[in-house]
Amino acid sequence: MAAELIRLKDLVMEFGNERVLDSINLTIEDKKFLTLLGPSGCGKTTTLRIIAGFQKPTSGEVFFDGQPITDLPPYKRQVNTVFQNYALFPHLDVYDNIAFGLRISKLPEKEIDRRVGEMLASVSLKGFENRPITSLSGGQQQRVAIARALVNRPKVLLLDEPLGALDLRLRMDMQNELKQIQQEVGITFVYVTHDQEEALSMSDTVVVMDAGKILQIGTPEDIYNEPANAFVADFIGESNILDGIMLEDYKVKMFGQVFTCVDKGFERNEPVDVVIRPEDIDIVAADAGHLCGTVTNVIFKGVHYDTIVDFKGFKWLIQTTDYYPVDSYIGIQLNPDDIHVMKRSEYSGLYGDYSTFSDEYDDITNADESADEE
Repeated sequence: MAAELIRLKDLVMEFGNERVLDSINLTIEDKKFLTLLGPSGCGKTTTLRIIAGFQKPTSGEVFFDGQPITDLPPYKRQVNTVFQNYALFPHLDVYDNIAFGLRISKLPEKEIDRRVGEMLASVSLKGFENRPITSLSGGQQQRVAIARALVNRPKVLLLDEPLGALDLRLRMDMQNELKQIQQEVGITFVYVTHDQEEALSMSDTVVVMDAGKILQIGTPEDIYNEPANAFVADFIGESNILDGIMLEDYKVKMFGQVFTCVDKGFERNEPVDVVIRPEDIDIVAADAGHLCGTVTNVIFKGVHYDTIVDFKGFKWLIQTTDYYPVDSYIGIQLNPDDIHVMKRSEYSGLYGDYSTFSDEYDDITNADESADEE
C-alpha cells in the first residue's frame, strides 16, 4: 500500500453565507494519480486551491507528510500548479519558460541546463528549446506548462482542468501523455476535471464530488461498476436508473418482475435504486425477453446505436451494434451481474429516464422532416 502524502481533515470552506466545502476528509497517497471529479460549483477547484495554499479553509486542517501545513504559504509547499490557461510567458522561448523558476532560485546555469534538458525529454519537446511560445500548438504549450511546474521537483503536481481549452482529439492524446509523464516522474498528481472520460482513463483514484461533499472514492472500475448513488451512476457514464424493491439478498423487484442480482446486505423489502448500464443490455425477440418495449428513437454513434426503448412509460437507453428501427417491438434480457443495486438517496428519482433524450430526438426528426417538405 502506498504511503499517505496529503490528508485533508474536516475541511469547511465558506464564502459569506455559502458553504462550498462541507466536511471534506480525503487521503492522497504518494506517487498516485488522483482526480477530483464533479460538475461546476461542486468544490473541486476550491479543494485544489486549499492544497496549493492559495486559499485557507474556514475550518479544518491540511497535512503534508504528516505535518500540518494549513497556515503555510504556497511558496513553502512542495507543490506546483498547472492552470487551464497555462500562464506561460509569451516573451520567453520554451527553454526560458521552463528555466524561469530555477533562475528565481539562483541555481547554477549548468544545473539549470541539465534539469531543463531532462524536462524537455520527459514531455517530448526535445529540439523545441528556442521556439517562441506563440508558435506552439495548444498541446505543446500545455506540455511546456507541465515541464515548468515539474522542473522545480515538487512532490505534488496540481492540475486544474488543464485540457479544457484543447479540441477533442488533442485532449484524448494529452490524457495518455499526462498519465505517462506521471508514471515517468514518479510523483503525485492531483487533477481536477468535470470530464468523466478523463477521470476514468488517467486516474488511480477518482473522488466524485457534488455540492461541496465527497460522494464516493474509488478506482475508476469501482466508481463505474459500483456507483454509490444515482448521482454518481449518472455522472460516470450513461445509466438507466430505476425504482426497485430489494426483496431479499440477490433478489430485486422492478417493473413488477423479480430479477436475480449480485447484491446483498439490504433490508427485506427495502426501496432501492437499480442501475443498468446501456451497454450491458441484450436485445432479444419480444417473446424471449424479461421485459418488452417499443423503440422510440435511434441515433447512429459510429461504433453503436443509441436506441431509446419505452418500457411501460419509462424510457431506457440501450447501446447496441445492431439496428432496430423506430416502432420495433423488442425484448431485453438481463443477467445478474448487469443489475447494480444502490441505496436510495436525495438523488433518487432525478436521473435515468431518457424521456427528455427521446423528446430531443423527436424535435430533431421533426425539424428535418419540415426542411425536407420545404
